[in-house]
Amino acid sequence: MPEQANPAVRLGAISKRFGAVQANREVSFDIAAGSVHGLVGENGAGKSTLMAILYGYYQADSGHIEVDGRRAHIANSQQAIALGIGMVHQHFMLVDTLSCLENIMLGAEGGFFLTASKAKVRARLEALMAETGLQVQLDALVGDLPVGELQRLEILKALYRGARILILDEPTAVLTPQETDQLFVTLRRLKERGTTIILITHKLREVMSLCCAVTVMRAGQVVETRPIAQWSEATLAESMVGRKVTLGRPEGMEMHAGEVRLQASGLNLKHANGVAALKDVSLTLKAGEIVGVAGVSGNGQSELLEVLSGLRAPEGGRMELGGKVFTPEAWLDTAQARPLRLAHVPEDRHAVGLVMSFPAWESAVLGYQGLPKYRRGASMNHAAMRDATRQMQERFDVRPRDENLGSAKFSGGNQQKLILAREIGEQPTVLLVGQPTRGVDIGAIEFIHHQLRALRDAGCAVLLVSSELDEILALADRVVVMNCGRITGELAIQDCDEKRLGLLMAAQEERAAA
Repeated sequence: MPEQANPAVRLGAISKRFGAVQANREVSFDIAAGSVHGLVGENGAGKSTLMAILYGYYQADSGHIEVDGRRAHIANSQQAIALGIGMVHQHFMLVDTLSCLENIMLGAEGGFFLTASKAKVRARLEALMAETGLQVQLDALVGDLPVGELQRLEILKALYRGARILILDEPTAVLTPQETDQLFVTLRRLKERGTTIILITHKLREVMSLCCAVTVMRAGQVVETRPIAQWSEATLAESMVGRKVTLGRPEGMEMHAGEVRLQASGLNLKHANGVAALKDVSLTLKAGEIVGVAGVSGNGQSELLEVLSGLRAPEGGRMELGGKVFTPEAWLDTAQARPLRLAHVPEDRHAVGLVMSFPAWESAVLGYQGLPKYRRGASMNHAAMRDATRQMQERFDVRPRDENLGSAKFSGGNQQKLILAREIGEQPTVLLVGQPTRGVDIGAIEFIHHQLRALRDAGCAVLLVSSELDEILALADRVVVMNCGRITGELAIQDCDEKRLGLLMAAQEERAAA
C-alpha cells in the first residue's frame, strides 16, 4: 500500500521482545487520517502489543512512531492522550461503584471543587453525546448497566479526553448483534467527523463492512497491508493463518444420538432483585449430539450454564446426571461434577475459567488436581502437572509453549485453548461450553470447532451456548432458543435458518406463523 503524505499514525520498524518471545518484529505501516483501519491476525500475532506501544503501556525496543507527521516519544498513556490517542480495551477499565459521569471524570477531575467540575463536564458530555450519538445514562452506576452501554461509555470517555485516534481492541467480543449494529452506526459517524479508528478484531464480516484498509499480522510481523477493496473474507483468513481455512458446517455431518446423559426439568431461578432468570426450563442432552442454545445475550443462557454446572442452585426443578438425581435442597456442586464426568468451559474465562495470577500449569489442572496422576502420596505431583500442561499446549497449539508463563500473559484465544484442553482432556461424558470462540482468531475457531465435533463423535453430550448464530448453525445437531428465561422453541438443525431462529429469539414465531 503506498505511503501517505501525512497519515494519522506511521509505525516504523517497531520491535518488542518479552524474554524469549519476540512479540513485534520490524513492524511498519501507515494509518490514514479519518479512516477505519483493521488490524487482524491470529491470537499472539502481536496486534495488542503493538497497540499497547502506541498507547504508551509498553516501550518499543527499537523503531519509531509518528503522529500527524511528527515523531512522537510515547512513554506512558498520559502522553498518548495528550497526542490525541485513546484506547478502549476488550475488558473495560471502569469502576462499577461509580456513576458514568464519575468514571469519565476519574483522573481528569479538573480542580478541587468537584461540584463545579461536574457541571462543566456534564455540559460538555451532553454536547458530545448529541454530536456523536453515543448516549449513556450519566448518573447511572456502571455496575447496573448492560455491556453495550459500557462500550459506549468507554468510547465517550476517550473522546471527552480529546481522542482523535481511537484504538478499539475486540470491541464486539461481548456485544449482542443488536449492540454491534448500534456500535457500527456510531463508528461510521465518528469516521465522518474525522476520527481515525484502529479496529482490532477477529470477525472478518465486521472488517469487510467497516474498514477502509486492513493490515494482517502473523508471528509478530506484518504480512501485508491493503485497501479493503483488495480483500475478501477468504483471502483475509488465508493471509492471517497462512493456509486455507474451512469454517461452516461440513457436508454430510449427521447426528447419531444415543442414551440420555443429562435430564433437567422445570428449572426456575431468580436474580437477587427477584426478577426471573429461568422459567420452567426443561432440557435433555444425549450422547453423541451437540445441542445449541441460541438467544440474545441476557435471556437466561448464562444462568442455565451456571445451574447445570453446579455453580448455582435453582429455586425449583430437578436434574438427573450420571445416575444421580439433584434437587434444589441438594444440588450438584462443582466438586461432584468432575467424578460424574461433567466438564464446563465457562463464558467468562477470566472470572471463572482461570486464576490469572497462576502460571499456566496451575490453571491447566484447576478442578482436576485431585486426580491420581497428579498426586504423589498425600502431596501434589507438580512435575506431572507441568508435563501434562506441556502436552496440552502441544495438542491444542497454545502459544507460547511455556507452562510457567503467567495465565494473564497469554492472549485471550490461547487462554481459551488452555481451558478447552483442560476440560476436554479428561474425556467428559457431558460438556457444557459457553461462548467457545469469543475473542478467538479464525484459525483457532476452526480448531475448536473440530475438537467439539470430535468429542461429540466420541459419544459426549455437548451443550453449546453461543451468541454467534453462524457458530450454532455450524456445530449444532439440535437447537433450543431462549427468550426472557424461557425456552421458546426447539428445532432439528435441518429445520433451522437465521430468519427462523431470529424470530424465536424475539419470541415472535407464533406471531410470524399467524
